[in-house]
Amino acid sequence: MTKDLIANLIMPSSYFLFKELKLKKHKNTEPVRLAYRFYVIYLFAVLGSSTLKAQTDPSVEPQIAEAIYFEKRHIASENYESVSVFDVNNDGAIDIVSGAFWYQGPSFKKRHDMGGPKRFGEYYDHFSTIPLDVNSDGNIDFVTGGWYEGRLVWKENVGDKSPWPEHLIAEVGNIESTRAWDIDGDGVVEIIPNTPNGPLRIFYLENGSFKEKVLADKQGHGIGYGDINGDGRGDLIMPHGWLEAPENRFEGEWKLHEEFQLGTASVPIMVTDVNKDGLSDMIVGQGHGYGLFWYEQLPVNKKKDVKWKKHNIDPYNSQYHTMEMEDLDGDGIKELITGKRYKAHNGKDPGGYDSIGLYYFRWTGESFSKQVIDYGSYGEGKGTGVYFAVSDVNQDNRKDVIVAGKDGLTIFLNKAVKEK
Repeated sequence: MTKDLIANLIMPSSYFLFKELKLKKHKNTEPVRLAYRFYVIYLFAVLGSSTLKAQTDPSVEPQIAEAIYFEKRHIASENYESVSVFDVNNDGAIDIVSGAFWYQGPSFKKRHDMGGPKRFGEYYDHFSTIPLDVNSDGNIDFVTGGWYEGRLVWKENVGDKSPWPEHLIAEVGNIESTRAWDIDGDGVVEIIPNTPNGPLRIFYLENGSFKEKVLADKQGHGIGYGDINGDGRGDLIMPHGWLEAPENRFEGEWKLHEEFQLGTASVPIMVTDVNKDGLSDMIVGQGHGYGLFWYEQLPVNKKKDVKWKKHNIDPYNSQYHTMEMEDLDGDGIKELITGKRYKAHNGKDPGGYDSIGLYYFRWTGESFSKQVIDYGSYGEGKGTGVYFAVSDVNQDNRKDVIVAGKDGLTIFLNKAVKEK
């Protein structure tokens, strides 16, 4: 096992465990220190044996370490919590769009004013930036909305003119964030706002305007999408259960399966087959508390009524409010990218003032290995905001991470280098 591989597997987990035990709060720190030392020894033993098994057992697919380096580039000190990337002016370069501004690529130095969302205390009412050519004019617009006004809107792309006209889609109540998935498979995404205090609605484009479909009377904090039961149709996941998609998405009834309780779940909840057993699992962060977990879907067993088994990914960090899955190292396998939403409730959440981190996680075949992109106190580390992007902004065939938040707007340029 190489020193780099040991560092990648061991150091992030043990370091953050030790750091976040808050030793100064304990009157007697010696037991905690001993527990930490035991934990490190345990990790070496377990990971060493699992790596050896991967090297000697032909049934275990070998894990090839990939060194990924990120170049941190500060773009702006604005504290909007949502960012996306797309070609605003159709010049072939990717631009950054966040809050009231878009930053012209490829340098992102020139900033254009679009007219901003309203501010309420420490928040801007701007909790998504979903690219979508709503009016089919060849210019990419975006969909957004916020908690305070409760309005789901789309902003019309008029290039470097200001302001971009704002068009009301619907008044839906408090919006935690909004996501878009192609529910009916027609190649055009549907818009799904997460309104914890209201019903679950989807909005779909039809003849140039948005139509509304109510799927459930309540939804709670968190929303996800994916094929849970393997019937080839994408289902919707809420904190208290999943909605089974009917054959006709907009006319049929979505059946609720109340099989779990996920708490103040992330937006989105990820659906993926984590352990490659042919069953879809879920990855869930706690948006306003500690913890990142995956829920294993178990095979049907009439003797057992437990269908979902909860596993830790990282229980030691708080406010895992949003996440994405993308292939960062070019090996064809997607990594989980997530981190802390800085001051999600203005510091009132558990761990609200903890150090800020941005991470990616690799599945090793047995568990998730945590890798640090950035970490530190405010002004040093960087978090995710409430909606972020993973995209190749400089067109070098490596996917970069673009994050906004109350801690500023930053690009992490992917400088992946394979081990030889």
